Amino acid sequence: MSITAVDHRAHATADSVQDQLIEQAYADPASVRPKDAREIGRHFFDRLTQLEEGTHEYSYVRNVLIEMNLSLVQYAASRFKHRGPQDMEDIIQVGTIGLIKAIDRFDLSREVEFTSFAVPYITGEIKRFFRDTSWAVHVPRRLQEARLELSKATEELRTRLGRAPSTAELAELMQLDPAEVAEAQKASNGYNSVSLDAAVNGAEDESETMLADFIGIDEDRFELLENFHSLAPLIAELNERDRRLIHLRFVEEKTQQEIGEELGCSQMHVSRLISRVIANLRAGLMTTE
Repeated sequence: MSITAVDHRAHATADSVQDQLIEQAYADPASVRPKDAREIGRHFFDRLTQLEEGTHEYSYVRNVLIEMNLSLVQYAASRFKHRGPQDMEDIIQVGTIGLIKAIDRFDLSREVEFTSFAVPYITGEIKRFFRDTSWAVHVPRRLQEARLELSKATEELRTRLGRAPSTAELAELMQLDPAEVAEAQKASNGYNSVSLDAAVNGAEDESETMLADFIGIDEDRFELLENFHSLAPLIAELNERDRRLIHLRFVEEKTQQEIGEELGCSQMHVSRLISRVIANLRAGLMTTE
């Protein structure tokens, strides 16, 4: 057998294997190995360019590409496995969004391997997810980015100086004003939070005192506010003289003698009028409750 015949037979065998892989991918994309997915990926991207976007067949081919390349998401997500199993589920979902974006934007004419094109998309989407959602308190993006630079600068100076660096030293290294460094340091406090229900135990304390017991106070003015809203409709029902009387005494804070002079009656009479109005308001308030 000639060399040409052997080459032709080898190519035919390779084509046959590739055809089998393509059929396997159409039937069960998840069963295709990552190496095989790279070999037959061009076929599916070529197919997408021939189909009309929005059709059922286009969506099917696109889904095959997604399922066939989910191993890239697993690979990118493995860099963040230290975050624990609870976060990994979110990381996989976000990484899959990055994979879909890469598939939709991939262009075969660039002659770039899809894996080289897709992994930065997937990793970028995961990092963007952490940047936007990992903060316990939302802070501006510039401060989120400043926190990363601050962390690097702090570690570098701590290693170099053998102690915690000052704000001025950090500002010099980061080429920022000390005020900007201080703002970044303050913003870093928003990355993590502690529940008010968290237990605070002393060295020899076995009780579970909550953090809220140390920083919370009973605000008596809340009750005052509630009373104000309850009294408002009752005051609105008073006649004009009684409303004026309440206004002079409790808004303008005039004495009973001053009110008597303004209304043309004795201080004693003003006292009786105020007592009567207050008693009626109190009775109305109790009825409302």
